[in-house]
Amino acid sequence: FVCYMRHGQNISFFYSRSNKSIIPQWKPIDFVVVGLGVPVCILIILANMLVMAAIVVNRRFHFPIYYLLGNMAAADLFAGISYFYLIFHTGPWTIGLSQTQWLVRGALIEMSLMASVVNLLAVAWERHQTIFTMQLHSTMSNRRVLLFIVAIWVVAVVMGLVPTMGWNCVCDLALCSTVAPLYSRSFLVFWAILNLLTFSVMVAIYARIFVYVRRNSRSVAPHAAHNGHNDTVVGLMKTVSMILGTFVICWTPGLVILLLDGLECKQCEVLKYEKYCLVLAECNSLVNPIIYSCRDEEMRDTFRRLLCLFCSRKEEQEQENTETQGDALNKVRLLSENSNHTDRLTL
Repeated sequence: FVCYMRHGQNISFFYSRSNKSIIPQWKPIDFVVVGLGVPVCILIILANMLVMAAIVVNRRFHFPIYYLLGNMAAADLFAGISYFYLIFHTGPWTIGLSQTQWLVRGALIEMSLMASVVNLLAVAWERHQTIFTMQLHSTMSNRRVLLFIVAIWVVAVVMGLVPTMGWNCVCDLALCSTVAPLYSRSFLVFWAILNLLTFSVMVAIYARIFVYVRRNSRSVAPHAAHNGHNDTVVGLMKTVSMILGTFVICWTPGLVILLLDGLECKQCEVLKYEKYCLVLAECNSLVNPIIYSCRDEEMRDTFRRLLCLFCSRKEEQEQENTETQGDALNKVRLLSENSNHTDRLTL
């Protein structure tokens, strides 16, 4: 009965229990955060849509590794939408949220993180299988890649909804965390350790691949003046490794904060660094398209063609509108002249 009654409590009740304050009125810094956050989210969405479009239209990208990178862009796009939703459901707006709305707000961020993590793990596995069989691209069928992508999103959705489905502290306030007042500390520990361990596994896989590629390059070098295939493999590996590296750098601080909060570290000022960690995580979704454009010349050229196509279509549409307006003016002028001519004849 007590648990049922707590389900009717507003968000302020849980925040006060966790010593986390809700700002009742907007401050100048809040307007700055929203003013900067909205354009960044829009940029994240548009940039990752451009990556996905480039992979679709360019047949040279129709390989498993690029399909997975396209799915990574979809995860980043979803993250941009999640942050956009978060911006308009934070600060003083938090007071008006129901428990379900608050949990959904957190679930969106968790889904985007889990989709990215599992996708990076799939990319690591694909690169490991491909490079150790001395190939540039995997021989996986499109159907198998599609199943991989579907499985990635199923895992992301399920893991993101875990707190909403019951692993929260609504029925046991003593277990509530500080950073996320409706989340159980045990869930934060589980979530942080799961992701940090996955990061470690991915780093270990890429380290093993790099050692193998380096040894293979040394053995091939004395027998070949230039090996284009090997250069391409190494270049693609560096690009993927940069994506992994920036992901780990951007998300690790936030996960460490969650872990410290889950372990109930009293002397750790977790709330002091919470917003900075969230901003850093948000920036990760914008970094990947920049990496693609800087590292992959073919991707950069495809971006340019898509943008030029959009600009040319816009110019054509403006020209058509101008011509249409000109035709309309000419018709009006002709009608006016005919009318004047008729009046003269009548006279």
